[in-house]
Amino acid sequence: MSRGDRGAASLFAVSCLALLLVLGAALGVVAAMVRAHRMAAAAADLAALAAASALQRGGDPCAAAGEIADANGASVATCQVTGPDVLVGVTVPGPDWLGPDVDLPGTARAGPR
Repeated sequence: MSRGDRGAASLFAVSCLALLLVLGAALGVVAAMVRAHRMAAAAADLAALAAASALQRGGDPCAAAGEIADANGASVATCQVTGPDVLVGVTVPGPDWLGPDVDLPGTARAGPR
């Protein structure tokens, strides 16, 4: 080994560790986004079911959807009643620890069919 190559393995090891750290952070962001998207889908499903149930009972479907969405950490973006069906759109705040705030949407339809 020549004197000029001395310490090259340490530099390579540090570079590999830095690459693994960046890759781990990127995977963490993707996992957090997937989790938030699943939360939006679940909140939309539950809100649509609550809205359809309220509509069948003669109540206010959008108010029922709003209550359930709030209880699940979401907010109602749209609520449309079409005959016996209700279409609910919700948004869930995405992870804000690595970048700008992003709201993730979720939609669901519920009715007697």
